[in-house]
Amino acid sequence: MGGTMSSALQPVLEYAAPPPPPPPPPTESGNSPLERRYMRIEDEYHSLEHIRDALVQAGLESSNLIVGIDFTKSNEWKGEHSFNGLSLHALGKMPNPYEEALTIIGKTLHSFDEDNLIPSFGFGDWPTSFAPIIEMAMSIVKNSGGQYHILLIIADGEVTSIENGTGQLSLQEQKTVDAIVKASEFPLSIVLVGVGDGPWDKMKSFDDNIPARSFDNFQIMSKNLTKRKKENFFALSALMEIPEQFRAIKSFGYLGWL
Repeated sequence: MGGTMSSALQPVLEYAAPPPPPPPPPTESGNSPLERRYMRIEDEYHSLEHIRDALVQAGLESSNLIVGIDFTKSNEWKGEHSFNGLSLHALGKMPNPYEEALTIIGKTLHSFDEDNLIPSFGFGDWPTSFAPIIEMAMSIVKNSGGQYHILLIIADGEVTSIENGTGQLSLQEQKTVDAIVKASEFPLSIVLVGVGDGPWDKMKSFDDNIPARSFDNFQIMSKNLTKRKKENFFALSALMEIPEQFRAIKSFGYLGWL
């Protein structure tokens, strides 16, 4: 991924760290640089109606969506196989992958959004890091007084990594990991949707192995489903962890205290 440095995601206000959450139960340590120390939330729902019902049963009356969209230069060629060789941002009679993802997720969450105002940000910096958009989302959550938010990141590639076979995290990977861990102290769920040709193997491992979180606040999936009949499957895969994430947020008392 490449492009120019974006300043759009610099936090507009400072946020104070919330009180530390209760310590998670200890688990066995592994050799991965991303040692897991929290209880993973299982993917357990089988329909969009099931997810909506679970959100209501969990007590979710409203949610606020934040969107981060990838404008890096690699969007120009990451649609070679998945989008007929076009830029992933190409505008035409058919929606591009970014428009498709926004539309499908929006159909599921619109009934929980009261004001229909969605803060949206673009990023195009290199080396690639998702830390700035996650930090911005934390600032928005704090400015809202601790209302529940869902951050939807739509991107065409992974965080820049080190290709030396050591398993060492790059600076950008470490900053992204640190931001996700910090975000688990906020009433914030993070959904990362990958569009285009990928690859996504390394980022998918983040979902299971990021250490020391209060709760499993991060979900990643790739969107390579273009037929309308597959829309429900895509939305289900992207959002199925949200109900349990919201329950975890309530159990920690994160709502409304920021």
